[in-house]
Amino acid sequence: MKIAITSYGEDRHAAFDSRFGRADFFMIFDQERDTWESFSNKQNLEASHGAGIQAGQAIAKTGASVLITGHVGPKAFKVLEAGKIAMYSIGDMSGSVEDALAAFLEGKLAVIDVPGAMNHGK
Repeated sequence: MKIAITSYGEDRHAAFDSRFGRADFFMIFDQERDTWESFSNKQNLEASHGAGIQAGQAIAKTGASVLITGHVGPKAFKVLEAGKIAMYSIGDMSGSVEDALAAFLEGKLAVIDVPGAMNHGK
């Protein structure tokens, strides 16, 4: 299983980012291979609109089946839902990407089953 986590940096020790569409990076953990990859989200950082949709499409292309983030807007939610990507919220936690992954694996994160406010990450 591949797990995508929104991040402020490009390694697993970086702080996780509660923004989805305008997260700085996406960290992808491949549970079967026990490996990490990072993907820049630079193209969406200053996007006037569509950042969530484009980010959702990018996550789907990685093959991730899980997304860990803070909140997901309505348009991105539809893209992720259509891609059968389960969404989990880090809530008010703080810490690293590794901390977010550990919380998910321990079953401590809430499922995002409804979209959050649009433009929340601006």
